[in-house]
Amino acid sequence: MKLIRLAAAYLASRPLLTALNVAMLALGVATITFLLLFTHQAQDRLARDAKPVDLVVGAKGSPLQLILSTVFHADVPTGNIGVAEAEAIVANPMVAAATPLALGDSFRGHRIVGTDASFLGLYEAKLASGRLFAGEMEAVIGSEVARRHALAVGASITGSHGLAQAGPAHGDHPYKVTGVLAPTGSVIDRLVVTSVESVWHVHASHPTARPEITALLIRYATPLAAAMLPRTINATTAMQAASPAYESARLLDLVGVGVQTLQWFALVLMVSAALSLFVALTSALQERRYDLALLRTLGAHPSSLAMLTLAEGVTLLVAGVILGSALGHGATHALGLWLAGSGSWPLTGWMWLPEEALLAAGVVVIGALTCLMPAVQAYFSDPASLLAKR
Repeated sequence: MKLIRLAAAYLASRPLLTALNVAMLALGVATITFLLLFTHQAQDRLARDAKPVDLVVGAKGSPLQLILSTVFHADVPTGNIGVAEAEAIVANPMVAAATPLALGDSFRGHRIVGTDASFLGLYEAKLASGRLFAGEMEAVIGSEVARRHALAVGASITGSHGLAQAGPAHGDHPYKVTGVLAPTGSVIDRLVVTSVESVWHVHASHPTARPEITALLIRYATPLAAAMLPRTINATTAMQAASPAYESARLLDLVGVGVQTLQWFALVLMVSAALSLFVALTSALQERRYDLALLRTLGAHPSSLAMLTLAEGVTLLVAGVILGSALGHGATHALGLWLAGSGSWPLTGWMWLPEEALLAAGVVVIGALTCLMPAVQAYFSDPASLLAKR
């Protein structure tokens, strides 16, 4: 305990340098912690939302845009497809189940999805209150929609065109909320779900409106369908087929370039912090050489002096790891609150990953190795020669 108190006193005597070393290390740890939390939750959410769907069939265009709009509900659709063409796909023996989607409107940034009861089954969604929509202009809302806007069964909501909250409103066609869904942790928590006929009804006055849907969410009947059905649709129809699993992986690869860049930046920060720590300890050792010599003459063992120097370095390392972890979790949670305000993906800092323990242990161990050379110098210092120089 005396060594720890003495090490703390030495660090307190150089507050600016101590704070700088801790801050550099904390920034590196915070950056990597933030990236770990963000990528883990993003991958988990993408996998959870895409898992129920084997294939999406929609209008020609970007496959990634088709998946983003119909599975993750984070983009505008590529267009519409005719009901007759969709029914031909549903009748294919390689299709076990197909869920229709009719998109186009939103409620305060939450996508309004025209579909049928099978859509709730894809995400194993259950009603927390009320009943499922039955007639036209009835809807059930996800738990997040109900929570954010204080809605309950019996409320009336009005959609607006597009995903933007400022889009043209359909004030003459309000939806009646007949049910509220229990939380699922999936994309359906942020949606308003109604029947396809309701979406058609809202747009019936549009001069170009005709019975169309946006896409089909398909489940394969056999494993062989994964190889044959997408190729058949893309080659023989005016529609396109896209795999949520493949496009999700491609999206993560695109995001991964930026993540890797930030990871390298964080590593550079931590290497710089380790070098700064080495220089600081070596410099401090030279400044306190007479103090250390005096301690030796008073009976301190060489190993005690080495431990004193090592304790200084480890104290800085532990402080940097703790501060960096707190900053990383805080930044993640702050981003999550901002995203929640815009109705986007939920993100939280109130979770801890096993990789964080490995990160902390690695930083402390590697940093301690950096401190070994100054500690060895303290161990082999000759008190007589140091005192003679004075």
